[in-house]
Amino acid sequence: MSKQVPSVSLSNGYKIPSIGYGTYLALKGKGVELVKKAIDAGYRHIDTAFLYENEHEIGQAIREKIAEGVIRREDVFVTTKLWNTFHDPAHVEEAFRRSYNSLDIGYIDLFLIHSPMGQQFAGYEIEDMQPKDSAGSMLLSDVDYVDTWKAMEKLVSSGWVRSIGLSNFNSEQIERILAVATIKPVNNQIEVNPGYDQRRLIEFCRERGITVTAYGPMGRPHRTTYGNRSALDDPKVREIGQKYGKTNGQVILRYLIDLGTIPIPYSTNDERIRQNIDVFDFKLTDDEIQFMTSFHSERTIQFLPLKGHKYYPFNAEF
Repeated sequence: MSKQVPSVSLSNGYKIPSIGYGTYLALKGKGVELVKKAIDAGYRHIDTAFLYENEHEIGQAIREKIAEGVIRREDVFVTTKLWNTFHDPAHVEEAFRRSYNSLDIGYIDLFLIHSPMGQQFAGYEIEDMQPKDSAGSMLLSDVDYVDTWKAMEKLVSSGWVRSIGLSNFNSEQIERILAVATIKPVNNQIEVNPGYDQRRLIEFCRERGITVTAYGPMGRPHRTTYGNRSALDDPKVREIGQKYGKTNGQVILRYLIDLGTIPIPYSTNDERIRQNIDVFDFKLTDDEIQFMTSFHSERTIQFLPLKGHKYYPFNAEF
């Protein structure tokens, strides 16, 4: 029996399940099996991107589960993303169409700009996604993400995508979008984990009716340099978990939900796939939430090769 996952309302009236299955690391040949397992475990929110090279497999898994009668199309919420090399408005529709065709599930629920930073267009093949010059430096593009957004808005009227949003955008960049948007972004997908809780950006988004999806929810489990503590193996987190009959990972996910985010954990382990969605029968106390904020960590995903980009988002305060 799969778990019933509550949903969060988007500003346009659609609903997004409050936890999802992330597929960033779902390598070729594994995506179909993993997504089918996730659906069987109760996940109804699947997150992917053009860059991940697994849209085709994710679409296949969803179609097979629909054919089996496990889900209907309207039961599952699918997010994918516009990669950096497609920011020029001339490429937005074609890039979207490729994701749409790869997934082949009738419509896409949410389409995000993967980051505010454009890179030079080199083609639509995977080897074209990280264009470099002869010295090995990234070839950047200074296309304004505001123009990209205007092209994204045109996709909504096609009926092929229901909602559009952002990823890795800071507060100043979101304000620039909101100043011109005829369709408001419904979501900003950002890194959030214990020690990197992004509370100010989450609150900023909440005040503007923008939901926040939390990627990298466990942080970097095996990296404890600079005196960092990992919440995944912290004895106090274990103690909190024991109180509720939960693992450290489940406590972390509950913390992120209590912060007001929609976490998208990834796992290939059957038991953890099941555990990660089993987080809706308990809630952390204020003191426990406060403890979870005591971890200190650096950002895991820093887009370092793009640090010189004029729209690099991580120099702003939040």
